Amino acid sequence: MAPGTELADLALEAAGCTRCALAGGRTQVVFGVGDPEADLMFVGEAPGRDEDLQGQPFVGRSGKLLDRLLIEELGVDRSRCYIANVVKCRPPDNRDPKADEIAACRPYLAEQLRLIHPKVVVTLGNFATKLLLGTELGITKVRGKAYPQDGWQLVPTYHPAAALRSGGVVLAEMRADLIRAKQLVGWS
Repeated sequence: MAPGTELADLALEAAGCTRCALAGGRTQVVFGVGDPEADLMFVGEAPGRDEDLQGQPFVGRSGKLLDRLLIEELGVDRSRCYIANVVKCRPPDNRDPKADEIAACRPYLAEQLRLIHPKVVVTLGNFATKLLLGTELGITKVRGKAYPQDGWQLVPTYHPAAALRSGGVVLAEMRADLIRAKQLVGWS
């Protein structure tokens, strides 16, 4: 079966998920979007209000910045990548996801990674980085290099929301991390 078909089946399963309390407050599950055979995958934290309403990850202010950086630093748009989050439902008031919510969604993310089988995964922020890198260290301590995983490379960087809040240095470091990811993917 093709990865796209299997991803569609997994998304359908996730759409009816009630594994944690987040299911009760969502408008819809925000599973993921993009190329099911992408070499580059982005993993963020959780859907926000705009994402919950539209059913796609990174469509609000953070998503607009991510889209701009994809074009400026990688020379591609989001159709060449796959974009997902650690948790698939919006936490109330955009609070941080809780450990049980992350654990409930982890099998979906693990299966997305298996099906897509990217060359490089860029984690956006602390939650995705800590989960996929298996560390308690924060993003400022681990960003700036790549970490070999089982068949792929992990490149941690800031969440676009951090760049929107902090600007200058954070945005420049995020750009450098995306260039690192581009080199690892092999895009010229």
